[in-house]
Amino acid sequence: MGAKSFTVSSTQLKPDAIYNSLLISKFINCLMYDGKKATAKRVFYGAMEIIGQRVKDAKPNEVFEAALNNIKPNIETRSRRVGGQNYQVPMSVSRKRQQSLAIRWLLEAVRAKSGKPMSERLADEVLAASRREGAAMQTRENVHKMAEANRAFAHFAW
Repeated sequence: MGAKSFTVSSTQLKPDAIYNSLLISKFINCLMYDGKKATAKRVFYGAMEIIGQRVKDAKPNEVFEAALNNIKPNIETRSRRVGGQNYQVPMSVSRKRQQSLAIRWLLEAVRAKSGKPMSERLADEVLAASRREGAAMQTRENVHKMAEANRAFAHFAW
């Protein structure tokens, strides 16, 4: 292969119709179940509408992007086998993996809640993440704590 590494989905992904954002388009695809893209779009744009009503001074897509940027991990632990022992070695995270982890954690946090419509749960979690709160943010903090606790094994990262 060449020097560039990319996936087919990243080359074929089109920006979403309303906000003209590739990130939002990617998120909608990750939100989608069983190929029901119209339902995923309805849930996402419903959440953006709720965010727009609750936050007057910022655009909903900016709040969403800020929330995802807050959730992105800088460092994570990876299992490394050295001399018959398994060590949790802290390593930096690539930009692409940061984005995919942030999306995954946000969706896991939203799907873990119950009792409200999906768009309301998504709006609540995005607003919480933009304030550096919520379950997705807690997951990020746990990953960072784990990396910090295992920094003694950082010399195994080669």
